[in-house]
Amino acid sequence: MTTTSMHTDIDTAADFLASSSIIDHDHPAVAALARSLAGASAEQTARNCFDWVRDNIEHSIDHGRDEVTCVASEVLAAGTGLCTAKSHLLVALLRQHGIAAGFCYQRLLFDEAGGAYCSHGLVAVWLDGHGWYRCDARGNKPGIACAFTPGRENLAFAVQAPGECLYDEVWAEPWAELVARTRALRSIADYRAAPLDVAPPVAAANRRIAA
Repeated sequence: MTTTSMHTDIDTAADFLASSSIIDHDHPAVAALARSLAGASAEQTARNCFDWVRDNIEHSIDHGRDEVTCVASEVLAAGTGLCTAKSHLLVALLRQHGIAAGFCYQRLLFDEAGGAYCSHGLVAVWLDGHGWYRCDARGNKPGIACAFTPGRENLAFAVQAPGECLYDEVWAEPWAELVARTRALRSIADYRAAPLDVAPPVAAANRRIAA
């Protein structure tokens, strides 16, 4: 799995444009939506894609949805997903436009009272003049107001509590263990009972680009 640093020039563009079994950006419904979101520039197109996913795909927990989605096209079809699932769709839309995009993650407290942690997914997009820009399309609600503001990072959650972190890397593919465990969930109720707290992949095949 290819990774890159937030602070390096992109030299693995093909990996961050690829289609896969999870990021199926060539699916007819995903491709059609992507075409409808085209803007006058790559940055405007990226903003349109971000805004659409943020506002039109319901965050499973915020909206009380119990369906589990993971593959970009199924997120679009169901209209719902967890933060990670929404990131899969956003990356698919961006890549369909030839805009390099990848995955970033945070480890956050899910339940302060119970002390459970979760893996929170967001997106990094490569924009000329800005480099990698992280954005979080999980969906706004009271206390969270994420917008697409290249040059100024605007994430949903700050790292505050002990044990929380924001990983610096951008991954070309979503974490395999996180995908597998998501697809094994029977319902979002199962996720609420046992949030997915996954460590970054450390396989020897990973290629890290130094900052």
